[in-house]
Amino acid sequence: MNVSFTPIPRRTLLRGLGVSLALPWLEAMGPFRAWAEEAPAAKPNLVPNRMAFLYVPNGVNMADWTPGEDGQDFHLTPILQPLEKVKSKLLVLSGLTADGARAYKDGGGDHARALSAFLTGARPYKTDGLDIRNGISVDQVAAARIGDQTRLPSLEIGTEHGAMAGNCDSGYSCVYSSTMSWRSSTQPLPKEVHPKLVFERLFAAGHDPSRGQRDARRKSILDFVQEDAQSLENRLARQDVRKLDEYFSSIRDLELRIERAEKLPPVAVPNDPPPTEIPAVYEEHLRLMADLMVLAFQADVTRVCSFVLANEGSNKSYAFIDVPEGHHDLSHHGGDGGKQAKLRTINLFHVRQLAYLLERLDQIQEGDGTLLDHAMIAYGSGIHDGNAHNHEDLPILLAGGGCGTIHSGRHLRYPRETPISNLWLSMLDRVEVSLEKLGDSTGALPDLT
Repeated sequence: MNVSFTPIPRRTLLRGLGVSLALPWLEAMGPFRAWAEEAPAAKPNLVPNRMAFLYVPNGVNMADWTPGEDGQDFHLTPILQPLEKVKSKLLVLSGLTADGARAYKDGGGDHARALSAFLTGARPYKTDGLDIRNGISVDQVAAARIGDQTRLPSLEIGTEHGAMAGNCDSGYSCVYSSTMSWRSSTQPLPKEVHPKLVFERLFAAGHDPSRGQRDARRKSILDFVQEDAQSLENRLARQDVRKLDEYFSSIRDLELRIERAEKLPPVAVPNDPPPTEIPAVYEEHLRLMADLMVLAFQADVTRVCSFVLANEGSNKSYAFIDVPEGHHDLSHHGGDGGKQAKLRTINLFHVRQLAYLLERLDQIQEGDGTLLDHAMIAYGSGIHDGNAHNHEDLPILLAGGGCGTIHSGRHLRYPRETPISNLWLSMLDRVEVSLEKLGDSTGALPDLT
């Protein structure tokens, strides 16, 4: 019996009043055996590979970070324990270096150099004026090559505002210590820290004069695409309808959380009042942004994201986890065991947020795997130890399967001074972007597969 099947294009959008809503991956988008046999000239939609770069400031307490064993038989250290559920989809990478962050003749400014050199592999020009200069970052190399396949070439998010001018670190412009993504050597890309604005960027159809009308009526974005969604559901199998319902539920949950964050009174935090209209609770802010990134990948709105959990040199208080001191101040621990223990608590908090993101990605089925299987999530810092301000043997993790191109569940130890840019070249290869050199790279990183 012949089965008639018309695949749904991967870029199908649900449309409504000033709204276009991308769809998650559905089985109806292929691959599909009957369709391939009936139309051999047509190629089924392939599951896309995504890449994300997450940054934490001030280094980590490395004694509690680095596994003692190499290869598959490694044990998660105290800081990495929250990643137990996704250990099999995780690479711990030791020995990587950000040479562009080192002082050489430029003196102080390790924090500014650490963030700005992290994804570029370049040496930022020391200035607090308008003559800033860096290199192009790996995420923007990818965005320039594959960004035309999605609505947004890339997404830049964070939780702390950053000035784009002025002196923030020993003669370095503030832009260096608050910006990770660089479209060109002179064009930094500021991150968006407001969840509502990120949500609107993902799902609103560009400049929309009716947006104010929608906001005034406090309607969900789902209300405006309801008719289109109902028409689509009538063409889907039961499994796809369930997947679509779960996707819509995630969107609505985010809308409600953003609304609650705007309405709740700010929480009093000593010496660190929260920005206006942004979640007052740091963990909620981080998780909102993480969920937005998941949605962006799930809907294929973008395949490239950078996420700065806190600006480099951040002196944020972590009183909510019983660490009232500033993060940067504690990073200058001077070997004090008490300060190092508090640093470990902060590091553990950040890794818990990473675990939340990775588990969310791994819960979403897509084709023959999960969203995490079809992604590469890099996490780390451009500083090894905040007290020494050194930039070799960085704390770096790579999670996800990269669409079957990464053999995870291992601790890999590379020779010291291996450029972290070699990792970025390897990730670019896996999204079919061929690049001979990025910053100080010397070639693709071996042994990932």
